[in-house]
Amino acid sequence: MTAAAAIHASGIEKAYGSTLAVAGADLHVAPGELVALLGPSGSGKTTMLRVIAGFERPDAGEVSIGDRVVAGAGSWEEPEVRRVGMVFQDGALFPHLTVGKNVGFGGPREGRVEECLELVGLADRADSYPHELSGGERQRIALARALATEPEVVLLDEPFAALDASLRSSLREEVADILRAAGASALLVTHDQQEALSLADQVVIMRDGRVEQAGSPEAVYARPASRWVAEFLGAAEVFEGTADGGYVDTELGRLAAGTDVTGAVDVLVRPEALSVGAPHEPDEGGSCMCTAARVVDRAYFGHDQLIRLELPSGRQVRSRRSGETSWRRGDEVRVRVDGPVHVLAHVPE
Repeated sequence: MTAAAAIHASGIEKAYGSTLAVAGADLHVAPGELVALLGPSGSGKTTMLRVIAGFERPDAGEVSIGDRVVAGAGSWEEPEVRRVGMVFQDGALFPHLTVGKNVGFGGPREGRVEECLELVGLADRADSYPHELSGGERQRIALARALATEPEVVLLDEPFAALDASLRSSLREEVADILRAAGASALLVTHDQQEALSLADQVVIMRDGRVEQAGSPEAVYARPASRWVAEFLGAAEVFEGTADGGYVDTELGRLAAGTDVTGAVDVLVRPEALSVGAPHEPDEGGSCMCTAARVVDRAYFGHDQLIRLELPSGRQVRSRRSGETSWRRGDEVRVRVDGPVHVLAHVPE
């Protein structure tokens, strides 16, 4: 265990009756780091958060916050002495208290309420009541309250889930900026892949109570540990192939494998790695695009477009390109892999 860790959890198990919610999960948050705990409903991420907060006792494993063991190995600290700040999905503000009194509820040092309201950009709302604030303002006040007692870590449980899409997008960026300005160490629980990848320094992906993969957003997206992780994190085309001599033969042609693995493999290709060109359009090396295809459909978003293509086998794949070239249903085209691919061990379906 690294003594300087803001949060270190190892071998955590938690069952409810015969249901194992968390099964030997590990998690590490470095000081000043924002870590996203990501997974589908029922993956165990919220239970993991509750164990770290002290709302649940683990059946096995150990949790440390800073240099203190707070759960496990004969140790237990109640939630109120763990120096953990919590931000819940609905904000959980006291409706009968003003904003200033909500932020000061935990008894922070003198002047800290004003500091935190300034930090979240709501210094002029100290005398307002929660019902007078917008949804985004209430969540910022909830964050100010979590920071007011100067906790060692801040835990955020789906804090944007109840907000509409446009507000959620802007507020999550504000919250990440506030946490980093405060130098806070934070763990964010979310089921939103875009949220996790865009905000976090590290992403921990859970499935069925276990950690499937942990790493930087770039690493888990580009080099997923399994086909499940690849498809959970975003659009992915997975082709069966045969690897040999540093290359792999697939329906999309012969691709550089980037590994010395041989035999049956699965090749992950993200839509942004597939180029689309006219039937006889040369690529930058002067040769033609490699695989014939037909445009089935196109969704145009202005800044980019998602093109659905049918390969000669009848399989349909997606290509995400800039919005400059206009493709239409029925166009005959050729496709080429012009971005990174990732080779995984083949797992028969």
